[in-house]
Amino acid sequence: MKIDHVTPKTLSRRGFLKTAGGAAAVTGLATGGIPFLPGKAEAAVTLPKKWDETYDVVVVGSGFAGLAAAIEAKNGGAANVVVLEKMPVSGGNSIINGGDFCAVGTKLQKENGVEDSPELLYKDMLRAGMYLNHPELARTIAYGCKDALEWTESYLGCQYTKLNYHGGHSVKRSHGTVNQSGSEVVKKELAKAEEIGVKIQTRTKVVRFFKDKDGRVVGLEVRKGYKFPDDNSGKTAFIKAGKAVVLGSGGFSNDVALRQIHDPRLTDKLGSTNQPGATGEALLAACLSGAMDVQMDWIQLGPWTSPDEKGFGYVPLFCEPLVGYGLMINPKTGKRFFKETGNRKERADAILLLGNPAIILGDSYAVNKQVVPHALNGGLKNGSIKKFDTLEDLAKAYDIPVEALKEQIARWNSFVEKKKDDDLDCMIFEDARPTVEAPFYAARLWPKVHHTMGGLVINKEAQVIGFDLKPVKGLYAAGEVAGGVHGAVRLGSVAMADCIVFGRIAGANAAKEKAWS
Repeated sequence: MKIDHVTPKTLSRRGFLKTAGGAAAVTGLATGGIPFLPGKAEAAVTLPKKWDETYDVVVVGSGFAGLAAAIEAKNGGAANVVVLEKMPVSGGNSIINGGDFCAVGTKLQKENGVEDSPELLYKDMLRAGMYLNHPELARTIAYGCKDALEWTESYLGCQYTKLNYHGGHSVKRSHGTVNQSGSEVVKKELAKAEEIGVKIQTRTKVVRFFKDKDGRVVGLEVRKGYKFPDDNSGKTAFIKAGKAVVLGSGGFSNDVALRQIHDPRLTDKLGSTNQPGATGEALLAACLSGAMDVQMDWIQLGPWTSPDEKGFGYVPLFCEPLVGYGLMINPKTGKRFFKETGNRKERADAILLLGNPAIILGDSYAVNKQVVPHALNGGLKNGSIKKFDTLEDLAKAYDIPVEALKEQIARWNSFVEKKKDDDLDCMIFEDARPTVEAPFYAARLWPKVHHTMGGLVINKEAQVIGFDLKPVKGLYAAGEVAGGVHGAVRLGSVAMADCIVFGRIAGANAAKEKAWS
């Protein structure tokens, strides 16, 4: 693909919003319309007189998707591959991910007696996504996730030891890494990338794309030595991509101004689970180069986060394993208010409607069986998870009407006994037991911005689509920077599958591109 270039002037998200072109672009993003006239925007752009660095494939972002793309590009024949990361350390959101990988028909499912199929996962994705998912993308993940997980096992050496459940799935299919963290995969991706000769550059921020006269992406302007979040830090450099550029740069959950453009409710009063650099500049730069966006206003809130700790924290790793084993209640009434195994949007919306944090609780049996020790101990240490000898003590700590709480737990226990929730239709698992065994554990829940479902339009080959509805030559995308995959709601643990499946596809296809000179 060829690149029409931009004048050597740093593009920041703030600068983007201030320009006339940026304002038009944002208006287009918000309304779903075309944000600018690509021909006019690109007419004034010229290629650099000299490239500072040259690679076959340039990958932007060092998380699951970017690293998978870089590895597959190198193994696919790209002579030299570089990964650009704007932050001082690699990994992005992936390295702080909870470590659950959605896959179907696996050995771990069979060992746990779980019957599953790609088609069932596909249907679950569409149902949760309100049927806004682009079908070919959802199907690619559903039918490719098993191979992707096995690639991380056999090729990278990753280990998965526990089968977990996330709300909205029909069955347990979330494969927990041995350390219950995405770092298990990222660190082994980094090690493999280094082993096969992929270059990793941190503190390198993408400013803009260059396209040649034929509209092919041929390189990037970057700031090297960039110190987040100072847009004026670092020095300008020009990097040539002889074959292609792959975007694995993630979403924009931590850019309050950008997320409010698409959903005005998401002010700075709502925290985020993301790492600080999830601010979306590379996505916007791609749009200014003619890439089309989709569904940018679908932004997911995590219903399992706590106001009592910063960022992602430990409570999500406490809360999510307890769904189907413990209760979620409104402390004002002592009663349940929504099914614990509902999808993320359903539960987050229900908590917000309460107007106050909810409480998730479980007894000693459920917590010791389901929650990994490091999450429980970490939450107990920072105070976001609390331990109680009696239900009376628990009720007092959260100002819950004690008799109402006891009555609700007794009703819940009757549902657990018969494995059917007559009130809210929560899925209750076969090995769940009544909540009676002290000590009891609890945590407060309040949603935080977690995932941006919208992003660049891609096809099943991970090619980015332009406003002419044709692939932008030489540009691929994978992971959270790409939209249309999940529709309105991403199911828990499908992120890892999405990133690895499409990251591998993007990297392999980028390596096949014909080099330009």
